[in-house]
Amino acid sequence: MQKIIALLILVIPAILAGVGVKWMRDSVFGVLNDPFTMTAVQFGVGLAISVAGIWFIGGYILHREKKNKRAAERFRKKENTTVDED
Repeated sequence: MQKIIALLILVIPAILAGVGVKWMRDSVFGVLNDPFTMTAVQFGVGLAISVAGIWFIGGYILHREKKNKRAAERFRKKENTTVDED
């Protein structure tokens, strides 16, 4: 059940990112979709949705890699390395 939920968490932003790419492509070719009245607005919303979807998927993957200790050194949390001055 957890794997199905994890799959859904990744599929929904991927679909939204795909819709955003479609809206950007349509605005470049001058095709207006229903909720929009201008191609510039359609392109901006499509860009925002695409960036948000890709950002969410990337953050989710990075979180999983950190959790499994497979992320690169620069992405791992720094340990508290204070030096005691006696």
